[in-house]
Amino acid sequence: MIYLFLAPGFEEIEALATVDILRRAGCELATVGVSGRKVTGSHNIEVTADLTENEVSLETADMVVLPGGPGTKNLEQSAVMRETVRYCAEKGKIIAAICAAPSILGHMGLLKEHTATCFPGYESELNAKEVSTDSVCVSGNIITGKGAGVAVDFALKIVEVLYGAEKSNKLRKSIQCM
Repeated sequence: MIYLFLAPGFEEIEALATVDILRRAGCELATVGVSGRKVTGSHNIEVTADLTENEVSLETADMVVLPGGPGTKNLEQSAVMRETVRYCAEKGKIIAAICAAPSILGHMGLLKEHTATCFPGYESELNAKEVSTDSVCVSGNIITGKGAGVAVDFALKIVEVLYGAEKSNKLRKSIQCM
């Protein structure tokens, strides 16, 4: 199961484009509301999460995705999210974060041996081995993206890492993102 965490103030494009692309690819993905089932994004779009925090099961966590936006500080307050990220890190599972959310991984000390990218202005919070200027960056089991404008590319990179370039390219073409 892929868990994509939503906190009040999340960036809707980063979260929902990723959910859409990963589900199109056939991924089993659940959105998790850290503040309850209903979560309002940074542009006042209310989303009903599939699960609440108390429904997350570490044993079923195959991957975690963290959207950014102004709600990143709210997301970082979630003990369940941090526990899930730490579990995935310890098990070598994929962790993906976009925009300001890679800063959470930096604060947790998970980027010390990795190259990462983020929304401009958060570079010093990555505490990364190297900061990339690429729009999407893969370093070991960690995938990072710059922000909302690259949300589809970020999601397609996740598909590529999970299933290979052929599936990602086929999906890219099917949504006319060429």
